Amino acid sequence: MNKKSFTALSVAILVLAGGTSAYSADPTPKSSQATKEAMKKAAMKKAEAKKKAEAMKKEEMKKEAMKKEADKMGMIKGSYSDYDASKLSNAEHGTVILFFNATWCPTCVAANKNFNGSTPPDGLTLLKVDYDDSTDLKRKYGVTYQHTFVQVDKSGKLLKKWNGSNTYDELISNKA
Repeated sequence: MNKKSFTALSVAILVLAGGTSAYSADPTPKSSQATKEAMKKAAMKKAEAKKKAEAMKKEEMKKEAMKKEADKMGMIKGSYSDYDASKLSNAEHGTVILFFNATWCPTCVAANKNFNGSTPPDGLTLLKVDYDDSTDLKRKYGVTYQHTFVQVDKSGKLLKKWNGSNTYDELISNKA
């Protein structure tokens, strides 16, 4: 093979090799792919933030509607305080729940912290009952262990009893 033929063949091979690699190579540069992925992630984050904002707005509207309904019905302002039999009358215009708790009970302490750290909804009177010192009330409502909730009517009659709620929302969802 002469030198001219060898050079021509080499050029042809290089052109063909370059052409096939051009067809097999990814047509999208890496930086463009990274940009597309970053834009996709940003769009997903924006959609997620929008969804959260809508959920928060919906929850706020729900609370506002509940407040208006409570005002319409003459409900009392929500409260969380120590047991006092005179507060049972609040059941006439709302819900009264007794919370049998003990200072040595870890789940009671956590629930107490949650209740103290947030505002009770209007119409709810949550009364703390000392589990260790309220033998008569425990007997009356059949309470056998701490972290028990008892919903009562205005005369103190048991309407419902359950265990383990830790937030006002849980209390409301469990009431009769």
